[in-house]
Amino acid sequence: MILVDTSVWVALLRDRKGELVASFRRRTAGEVCVLCRFTQMELLQGARDEKEWNRLDEYLASQYYLECTQGTWREAARIFFELRRQGMAVSSPVDCCIAQTALESGALLLHRDRDFERIARVRPVAAEWF
Repeated sequence: MILVDTSVWVALLRDRKGELVASFRRRTAGEVCVLCRFTQMELLQGARDEKEWNRLDEYLASQYYLECTQGTWREAARIFFELRRQGMAVSSPVDCCIAQTALESGALLLHRDRDFERIARVRPVAAEWF
């Protein structure tokens, strides 16, 4: 199972030539791709207009999601805390939540965001740069 981060979705949506989309299809062939609610939120908040919002909302409603548990929030905060104690920072605590969701589900996190490389220094999240 692959949890596809917002950074990958944004790159795919911007891919006018289709090269990245083709590479994504090859990489994920035969795999179940999922999102989390943080990805849904980030994609929707980036919509440029009402038409794009509606298209995204309709597409996202048809996807599979990994849901947070009661412990997700605490553990995500712990990731942020441990990084800060080691002198590292992430651009958004949402990335800590996404990484923790991947950890809890055992999913591979496919991303294009350096924050996940930092997080992997304090948690054994299976993450792959795409």
